[in-house]
Amino acid sequence: MAFADRLLAAWYAGHPVLHLLRPLEWLYRGVVQRRRRRFLAGEGDIYRAPVPVLVVGNITVGGTGKTPLILWLVEHCRRRGLRVGVVSRGYGARPPRLPWRVEAGQDAALAGDEPLLIVERSGVPLMIDPDRARAVRALLEAEPLDLILCDDGLQHYRLARDLELVLVDAARGLGNRRCLPAGPLREPLERLDSVDAMLFNGADADRVEGFAFRLQPSMLVNLASGQRAGLDHFPPGQAVHAVAGIGNPQRFFATLEALNWRPVTHAFPDHARYSAGQLAFSPELPLLMTEKDAVKCRAFAAPDWWYLAVDAVPSPAFVAWLDAQLARLLPGRSDLKGCSDGSETA
Repeated sequence: MAFADRLLAAWYAGHPVLHLLRPLEWLYRGVVQRRRRRFLAGEGDIYRAPVPVLVVGNITVGGTGKTPLILWLVEHCRRRGLRVGVVSRGYGARPPRLPWRVEAGQDAALAGDEPLLIVERSGVPLMIDPDRARAVRALLEAEPLDLILCDDGLQHYRLARDLELVLVDAARGLGNRRCLPAGPLREPLERLDSVDAMLFNGADADRVEGFAFRLQPSMLVNLASGQRAGLDHFPPGQAVHAVAGIGNPQRFFATLEALNWRPVTHAFPDHARYSAGQLAFSPELPLLMTEKDAVKCRAFAAPDWWYLAVDAVPSPAFVAWLDAQLARLLPGRSDLKGCSDGSETA
């Protein structure tokens, strides 16, 4: 197990050695709290976009389902008649210049795996740049938009925002509730008191502190041919090689088990880059991976490689809450009021 994996396990399972990292934690807390205070005081170079900005982020290190929720938000806003765009850091991307407009068919090494997935699934206008404010400016210069979704960026205080949504893994929670490096928190726990909504990925029902949402498998897609198949394509008990280079690979493996398949698991680091040799497993079995991994593997995919497409399904209460917020932020759009009927969460 790599050091990063051991540290992640310690954060969520608890380990007495973590107390040795408390001095570094206090230094880290001091830095992030100063940045937050400066933002709240309006100090520094803070960009306020001429359209509402909705940040989808997390307070913990590791995957919480941001990309599927971004895709759901894109489609939800489009159904409401809104022109929506997305900005992202583009983790791991190496474009020739910044900001960079991500287009379908680009190399994931150029565009980043998550931005490329979002564009190829939805066709949404998307700009990457570690400077999210610069990305928003560039996107608005290129496209007439009503709303910007910021993929991650909760802690990016150069960009003003109108709504903050924080995602939490319902199973793992907030770990030991300590800040980096003694725990998984990017900001102190009290930061959650200031966000507009919390969503718990995998929760069975809404909670006092936030809304529930789940990731629902929808289909299998063949990497080599593009063929789409139902979830009954493999019979119950089918053994498969399961590849996941995401923030929480175990969630993907558990999903395959819930579909009554028998995954031989192969966990990779988040945003891992692959080669054909790395995925030449024995014995020969169908290979299933996440959609995020698939955008990096199509060029050398074998005929029996598939990815599992999943869709975010938020609770009806969240849909109603979001529609009320959109109506508030876009008061000139009277067609947004009272438009939620809960049908999108079925």
